[in-house]
Amino acid sequence: MSRSTILVTGGAGFIGSALVRYLIRETEATVITVDKLTYAGTLASLDPIADSDRHHFERVDVADAGAIGRLFEQYDPDAVMHLAAESHVDRSIDGPAAFIETNILGTYTLLEAAREHWRHLDDGRRETFRFLHVSTDEVYGELGDDGYFSEETPYDPSSPYSASKASSDHLVRAWHRTYDLPVLVTNCSNNYGPYQYPEKLIPVIILKSINGETIPVYGTGENVRDWLYVEDHVRALHAVLEDGAVGETYNVGGRCEKQNIEVVRTVCDMLEEEHPSTHNGGYQDLIRFVEDRPGHDWRYAIDCSKIRNNLGWAPQETFETGIRKTVRWYLKNRGWCDNALDESSNMERLGVD
Repeated sequence: MSRSTILVTGGAGFIGSALVRYLIRETEATVITVDKLTYAGTLASLDPIADSDRHHFERVDVADAGAIGRLFEQYDPDAVMHLAAESHVDRSIDGPAAFIETNILGTYTLLEAAREHWRHLDDGRRETFRFLHVSTDEVYGELGDDGYFSEETPYDPSSPYSASKASSDHLVRAWHRTYDLPVLVTNCSNNYGPYQYPEKLIPVIILKSINGETIPVYGTGENVRDWLYVEDHVRALHAVLEDGAVGETYNVGGRCEKQNIEVVRTVCDMLEEEHPSTHNGGYQDLIRFVEDRPGHDWRYAIDCSKIRNNLGWAPQETFETGIRKTVRWYLKNRGWCDNALDESSNMERLGVD
């Protein structure tokens, strides 16, 4: 696969752009980045590899069957890495329609185009073709204080976002079982790192802190998430594409459980080191607890032993090293943040009446 042509959907988003940068930097693959360029996608995230002659960008909606069919005919890919998705839980509460259209209809459209393309490949390329669908641990619902999500955990989504991703996961597996399309599925824990759109927890903490604004924390802040540095995640995706068994699912997690309030305080403390506060009481004094999100899952935690044991993948970053890299990146790239945020996205809370 290292010399193949890979079509990456959602490649101008947070995880997608990290994947595209990784593939251009670490492999010899030609990469076709497909992105609709919604609010969360920006070409600036691809600036580090913009001059590569192995990278091509196409502004296309994955739900546009005609345009997607053209891309398969034009570029003749050897693999698809499908990351295009609406992904913000709060936005899914306010407006679920976009999540149904992109995450479900878009996945169906892409599956059908991939199946038609795969059917007409010669035997050797049919054997090596792969469709990797990238999903989330939120499809599993929530955990209590103990236990971990495994690849066998029943689905129990809580939000319109996670329900739409669960639906897309089921479609991908059905296309394998019904049509033999060679698929792979990954379900990952909470990602963080550079180029994350400033609506998610960690960039919101950083940017609101340095702006001297209130840092909102849902409920009591005791909800637990498993945190995964984005560069570790994309290494896992490449490992699954290269060596994963067709039809299998691989959970990808950092084995790094943190309460939300612990994450907030850690980021505030690191900001004090990297960009000392000029506010009375320091950055932690900006923390405010707010009304909890509707249907807010209590705890996520992933058992990633399958990908460790079968593919030899393990995260390289600790939470402390990953957070420091993330904080430093945002401090140095305020311009990217300003350009990414449009007039309707001022890090204000969504998903409540």
